[in-house]
Amino acid sequence: MARIIYLNGQYLPVSHAAISPEDRGFLFGDAVYEVVACIHGHLADETGHLDRLERSLNELKMRMPVERETLRFLMRETLRRNKQKNAAIYIQISRGTAKRDFKFPAADTPQTLMIISYNHDYDNHVLYEKGLKIKTLPDIRWPRRDIKTTLLLPQSYTKQLAVEEGYDDAWMVDDEGYITEGTSNNAWIITQDNEIITRGVSTDILNGVTRTAFKKLAEPLGYKITECSFTATEAYEAKEAFISSAGTFAVPVVNIDGHIIADGKRGEMSKVLHDEYRAYVEGLRGQQVSWEAGL
Repeated sequence: MARIIYLNGQYLPVSHAAISPEDRGFLFGDAVYEVVACIHGHLADETGHLDRLERSLNELKMRMPVERETLRFLMRETLRRNKQKNAAIYIQISRGTAKRDFKFPAADTPQTLMIISYNHDYDNHVLYEKGLKIKTLPDIRWPRRDIKTTLLLPQSYTKQLAVEEGYDDAWMVDDEGYITEGTSNNAWIITQDNEIITRGVSTDILNGVTRTAFKKLAEPLGYKITECSFTATEAYEAKEAFISSAGTFAVPVVNIDGHIIADGKRGEMSKVLHDEYRAYVEGLRGQQVSWEAGL
């Protein structure tokens, strides 16, 4: 069966979908996106992802091309047409097609809305047990990292540098020597005193929707989360380290710049958080939380 994509009012086979070469997402990266996990038919943190999508659009002076409830329907219909119960749903909205010009086109320019879904196995991800090897590298992104845009070349280039040195991913480091986040995820460490630390919200990072849910889930467990900056050296000395994202939830980090974390094994606290998030997605931990920029 051909994979189906939603594009500007039509459901099409992926091979038949076409976007204008003058689309501003293609020419300038003038677009925003979100990724929503569908696990056993449940959409994980759908409310939070749509909250963040609307905020990203507002920050770039773009509007929602359809009502939120319409977008919710389109996501589900794309899944239905692809017969998917376990998938990653990718939503991208650009400012639309216009003559190439650095200034924005007219406000009534039709936007481009694309929804595509990818099969994804959230139950048997090898990295949950194997863990990640992380390389720390300079953060070379633009200053508005709080907006989830398609301007991803710096992250892609940074991850490639890490992979070429035998690592799985990179944690990016600011000019003062503090970890900001991973190339497509938030970075976490757990101290020897069981304090969970992640960088505070600012324009330096993208405030993760999964990160927001972890903050809610940690409190009933008696886990203490502190939002503050930490260095690579502090990460080397951590009891545990992990990443969080919509596609991975909580994946252990077992090696940072050659320093072995948690004896090279998955730590207990990050595993508990991962399992709690799965229960939360299945509706066993109350309503899913809203998302706020927190700036």
